[in-house]
Amino acid sequence: MQIDDTALPGVKLLTPRRFGDARGWFMESWNREALRARGVDLDFVQDNHSLSAQTGTVRGLHYQRPPHAQAKLVRVVAGAILDVAVDVRRGSPTYGKWVAEELTAENGRQLLVPVGFLHGFVTRAPGTEVVYKCTDVYAPDCDGAVAWDDPDLAIDWGIAAGAAVLSDKDRAAPRLASWESPFAWEGAA
Repeated sequence: MQIDDTALPGVKLLTPRRFGDARGWFMESWNREALRARGVDLDFVQDNHSLSAQTGTVRGLHYQRPPHAQAKLVRVVAGAILDVAVDVRRGSPTYGKWVAEELTAENGRQLLVPVGFLHGFVTRAPGTEVVYKCTDVYAPDCDGAVAWDDPDLAIDWGIAAGAAVLSDKDRAAPRLASWESPFAWEGAA
């Protein structure tokens, strides 16, 4: 598996190797021991699977605060997304910075989003299915969101704000400036 760093420390792009023949292909999407040997040591406890019927569906920017904070490993099994991670660790030199990667069923790439980052995506194809592994179980009392279209973040989602298909939760999410992050950068003094 190829593991590439992104512009944000800790956020990684994983590209599993596909082995193909006349039948199709096979890939190993996760192998704890092989990835642990390469510095990715996570214990995933829950898998999630979403279907977004329409192109332009935005899910995010989501987080789960301690004590149930989650790292996520995200991949697409049908369709395509622009997957986004935003650093919200107080004191981090990259606080408020974001990275975005195109994940598709065809390219097989996966985005590793560590604890302390907001996560969201926009679908680029109808019928998009996203599967992601989490390091903690869903805890509704720890669940939250920040506005996906916050002008201070200036994320280029590739769609107009009025074209986004949103949940009520995402429509009502606060802006970053009025939100208090529950995450701290480990390097902070």
